[in-house]
Amino acid sequence: MKRLVFIVFSVIFTESFLFPQQPVFTRQDTLRGSITPEREWWDLVYYHLNINVNPADSTISGTNTVVYRVLKSHTVMQIDLQPPLRLISATQDGRRLKIEQEGNAHFIHLEKKQEAGQINSIVLEYGGRPRIAPNPPWQGGITWKYDRRGNPFIASSCQGDGASLWWPCKDHMYDEPDSMLISVTVPANLVDVSNGRLRSVTENKKNRTKTWNWFVSNPINNYGVNINIGDYVHFSEKFNGEKGVLDCDYWVLRDNLEKAKEHFKQVQLMLKAFEYWFGPYPFYEDGYKLVEAPYLGMEHQSSVTYGNGYQNGYLGRDMSGTGWGDSWDFIIVHESGHEWFANSITYKDIADMWVHESFINYSESLFVEYYHGKEAGAEYVRGTRRSIRNDRPIVGIYNVNYEGSGDMYSKGGNMLHTLRQVIGDDDKWREILRGLNSEFWHQTVDGSQIEEYISKKAGMNLKPFFDQYLRDVRIPVFEYYVKDKSLTFRWNNCVQGFNMPLKIYVNKKPLIINPSARWTTITLEEPASEIKVDRDYYVAVLDMMGN
Repeated sequence: MKRLVFIVFSVIFTESFLFPQQPVFTRQDTLRGSITPEREWWDLVYYHLNINVNPADSTISGTNTVVYRVLKSHTVMQIDLQPPLRLISATQDGRRLKIEQEGNAHFIHLEKKQEAGQINSIVLEYGGRPRIAPNPPWQGGITWKYDRRGNPFIASSCQGDGASLWWPCKDHMYDEPDSMLISVTVPANLVDVSNGRLRSVTENKKNRTKTWNWFVSNPINNYGVNINIGDYVHFSEKFNGEKGVLDCDYWVLRDNLEKAKEHFKQVQLMLKAFEYWFGPYPFYEDGYKLVEAPYLGMEHQSSVTYGNGYQNGYLGRDMSGTGWGDSWDFIIVHESGHEWFANSITYKDIADMWVHESFINYSESLFVEYYHGKEAGAEYVRGTRRSIRNDRPIVGIYNVNYEGSGDMYSKGGNMLHTLRQVIGDDDKWREILRGLNSEFWHQTVDGSQIEEYISKKAGMNLKPFFDQYLRDVRIPVFEYYVKDKSLTFRWNNCVQGFNMPLKIYVNKKPLIINPSARWTTITLEEPASEIKVDRDYYVAVLDMMGN
């Protein structure tokens, strides 16, 4: 009876581990996460977000002008805006249009005939008190705080939650405007810092405000758009990079100017390392900015936010536990790395968020490797394994705005580190990383496109590899036993077709073997007194003889 109970418990436990309970989705999830008929017929060309931010009553009001290209004729457009903000009106060619609201989705009925190839525009007026960010940047909204001098200190953050938390837009990641103008009016004693380059500042003497006009000349994803408002001071420098001179601008609170001038010297180190590994910084035309924020930080395009307290590590801690993360600022390196993987190469669906986070988790070890050597970088990424949970797949659920496991960070980074070992050619590996940033420059992508590109360039069928690490929660187990000069081995606990080559050490001598799900026996040159698996592979090992 005890044995039967154990077996039943094991089956239940295994099923719940491998097939965790799926969440229940609503129509709102579908409207938010899918390319609806009311979205697919038009292509974003340009936004002009023109808003007034009032710290006195925590309100935002203004307009967003949406310029779009008609792909095929349709009469209804979906625009997203989340309560408590209210979409006041939508007008086209001066005519006010009918709006039907369904939760966060607003269906605008167009009167003008929409003909394929036309470039049209619509003006959206809105206002109210946007959601206060409960735990930025993980739970987004607007953060309303004050600095030590009592000045308002305000910022937006909205990845996952959606830009429609604070402005009306086409709130799906598959479509980006080609360019954008961001005009933010704030009290005259404050500064707004947004994306791109500062075009002008207009003084509005009548109501004692200033309007800061920022222009983004490259495609930009909606969660990358941001506002940062405070008593900022500015300094700048130049970076001589692969595409020429890159303008680096820094906006920090007045009291932090001197420490920022010293601490932000790390930006040049980051740019040098990542241009080596990934290719040119993706937004030379818009420049690079690091902007102090009232929360930890976020990868807003050409306007990276920073709140790590001018200290190294992640809030002073080395995320790997190896010591290698103590000598550089995690937020500067990690969030800036997202300019390549997130802002230039952007997921179409948040289910593929690993394309952002796995590569940038891995980029931390590449940064360490660039300055301290290959083994230091490998030690760093191996150290991050301690945070892997293997709770659910890294790939989320498509079309409902549902991301995968947080393992997309450290497990995703170790997946890529393992893949580097499988390819076994560091020059080719760097070519692949740089090739991704060339092939998918300023594009939105499906995760499958990234997988297929790497497979093609590596000259391998890597589908089982990606299925194992991205779509399954199990760690592949290398099982083996030794008898005299015979080594017998296989892969277990893995997806069908998993056949990853593996580097082992037999009596400390390296050997590449090719396990599959079937037992395979090879003859060694000499009896094996010791078998070790290369620790740079993220796998489990089981000696069937118990040695």
